[in-house]
Amino acid sequence: MLNKVVDSVEDAVRDVKDGAVVLIGGFGISGVPTELVCALLDQGARELTIVNNNAGNGKYGLSQLIEAGRVRRMVCSFARNSNPKIPNADAFAEWYRAGKIELECVPQGTMAERMRAAGSGLGPFFTPTSYGTVLAKGKETRVIDGVGYVLENPLHGDLALVKARSADPWGNLMYRNAERNFGPVMCMAAKMAVAQVDEIVPLGELVPENVMTPGIFVKRVVKVGASQP
Repeated sequence: MLNKVVDSVEDAVRDVKDGAVVLIGGFGISGVPTELVCALLDQGARELTIVNNNAGNGKYGLSQLIEAGRVRRMVCSFARNSNPKIPNADAFAEWYRAGKIELECVPQGTMAERMRAAGSGLGPFFTPTSYGTVLAKGKETRVIDGVGYVLENPLHGDLALVKARSADPWGNLMYRNAERNFGPVMCMAAKMAVAQVDEIVPLGELVPENVMTPGIFVKRVVKVGASQP
């Protein structure tokens, strides 16, 4: 029987190549697959392009990847520290100011839609978001019915790392509240999606109407322990 469950986070990211585009779920600290990101650090892939809402969430995970010099380019919506008392993106700020890492800042909704377009097999699309701003520099723009639009391209990934609450052996996923965030569209947009989950349940136990990411979009599942209720 089909079984997408792997034994460890190390096994889940074992074949990531240098130069990969990695989509990492999470919004702030909610839904961040920290264990998978740390496993990617140990795995050794370099020259990565990371797509994430933030440019770091404290000292662990993505910040460690950046500090280790493994990230060549960052695509995100929020590339700054949100709390000066507890900095969450210091590593990125240091490397960016030193010219050691590239940044593409993308409005949050546009980033989500670019991944949805990639996962749906669609091409470029027009959006009014960022029209007339520096974020539209170098992109095609049009005025349609008096409204300015910017042409945006689909955002594909080689790998997606997401966090979910429950999975079955076929890779069907359920998320816990806001931990869902970018998870579903990232799984759609990536060639290979890996989910770390709190629990793995028997096939048939998940109510089909409650499945938020169908298993067809998920390649590997690994259990790492339960979140706080």
